[in-house]
Amino acid sequence: MTINLLLRYTGIGSTFLERFLPRMRIRDFIQPLPRMDNSTMDKTDAKILNVLQTDASQSSQEIADLIGIDENDCVNRIKKLEADKVILQRVALVDPRKVGANMTAFVAITTPEHSQEWLDQFHSVVSNLPEVVEFYRMSGQVDYLLRVVVSDIEAYDAFYKKLISSTKLKDVSSTFAIEQIKFTNNLPVTITE
Repeated sequence: MTINLLLRYTGIGSTFLERFLPRMRIRDFIQPLPRMDNSTMDKTDAKILNVLQTDASQSSQEIADLIGIDENDCVNRIKKLEADKVILQRVALVDPRKVGANMTAFVAITTPEHSQEWLDQFHSVVSNLPEVVEFYRMSGQVDYLLRVVVSDIEAYDAFYKKLISSTKLKDVSSTFAIEQIKFTNNLPVTITE
């Protein structure tokens, strides 16, 4: 099983593997992403983050009252969470329908090459397209996945033409959302002590 996974992952033939890598496993080649060390956070910090994710406009006194701590402690904890880049920014969520962003498209992109120069240029182009609200590099058959918001199909077509004229792509496949079942920016924050 390990050899089959390695074959699919690397594209190397089985003879090569049997000869040169008889005891290696896939985990020897793939390193996991580093996990954030949340050892400095406690359950009170998690409660603060959950409150702020729901409504960041609340005062520190309101937050302190909700979770049952002193306001000064609450202020100091929030400042530390900001200094540690746990809280990245505080924003207002906008109703997309009220600003004309009525259509959501998920755009799967396969690229023709993976040189650093091409990647830098592609990342720059996509990052500067205001219609792109999320941009992911993927594993598997698709190289990139974009979440794009536009007003209508004509606006999407204009976006699509802008995208394909800005850089060389192998394949672009779009899927349009019919209904949004769930949307949240609230990350599940749990601390075990």
